[in-house]
Amino acid sequence: MRDSMKALVMRGHGDLSQLAVDSVPKPEIRAPRDVLIRLSAAALNHLDLWTLRGLPGLSLEFPHVLGADGAGVVEAVGDGVRSVRPGDKVMINPGIACYACEYCDQGEHSLCLEYRLLGEHLPGTLAEYIVVPEQNVAVIPVPPDPHPPITWREAAAFSLVTLTAWRMLMSRARLRPGEVVLIWGIGGGVSSAALKIAKLAGAFVIVTSSSDDKLATALSLGADVALNHREVDVAKEVRALTGKRGADVVVENVGEATWEQSLRALAKQGRLVTCGATTGPKVVTDVRRMFWNQYTLMGSTMGNLAEYREIVRLLGQGHLRPLVDSAFPLERAVEAFERLERGSQMGKIVIDLVPAGRPD
Repeated sequence: MRDSMKALVMRGHGDLSQLAVDSVPKPEIRAPRDVLIRLSAAALNHLDLWTLRGLPGLSLEFPHVLGADGAGVVEAVGDGVRSVRPGDKVMINPGIACYACEYCDQGEHSLCLEYRLLGEHLPGTLAEYIVVPEQNVAVIPVPPDPHPPITWREAAAFSLVTLTAWRMLMSRARLRPGEVVLIWGIGGGVSSAALKIAKLAGAFVIVTSSSDDKLATALSLGADVALNHREVDVAKEVRALTGKRGADVVVENVGEATWEQSLRALAKQGRLVTCGATTGPKVVTDVRRMFWNQYTLMGSTMGNLAEYREIVRLLGQGHLRPLVDSAFPLERAVEAFERLERGSQMGKIVIDLVPAGRPD
């Protein structure tokens, strides 16, 4: 058996010139509930770019394998594994908890004191193999007819963004049927997942982008209104569309560039939920407006095991299939990162680690 594998690694923090396909040690099963997976596809997230550039408090050993999302075939399992076996086609929940602390006991795994993400704190999925705990593995479901089977690319693209968007909308914001949702930057993976979740929940969804092509795609996916945020005052448009009332929920992951508009767009008792800050983390909030209108401002990170099981269940019913923008072989992974860095994508960018297709 080979003791090495191919992977996309970062040789140090910096720009895309730090990325290269290289040979690294193949991971091994070390704990009773470990699962060794031969990866078929992986997907990129903005997290990969932030990790490459360097995050406060993040200390890595190089070369470091990037990638949080992935899907593949179980190759081997530890003695304590019961839910999967060699040969199973699986996808990965990238948030690794200790499963023993106070927060884990409460079912709040993304608040675990030792919570780590594949590709950020731990070696990631942009490789031929990975080892993860049994708790972080789900068998790829088979949707009923007339839904087509889930492809490797879809399975790889599903977990991080769908789990993040589900927790934001359904667990944190507690979205209700008929409510108005504003989603910024519909080209991103979390935003496109949020669109599908919000429509499944029966919401009226307003999306934004600076790309008319992306807005057209969003409308075809069920968005009720699409706004080009370079051309219009989004908050003003949202209020006009809602009879001056505003949005019940705003999905934020942009940060500095949109925060003020997000608050102006909120209805009284509106909920703003954020999972990121792609344009910067330092925002200004007028506290007087916040308390007078009784806003709720919430943070959200990933999700717990129960939430993951729920989104996998819905995927198995034919819902929440991720939007795949494009796919690249591992040898061209740097080109995939260039597309992600430009913000050209509509949905998820995937890296094929075996010939593309569906799990048979």
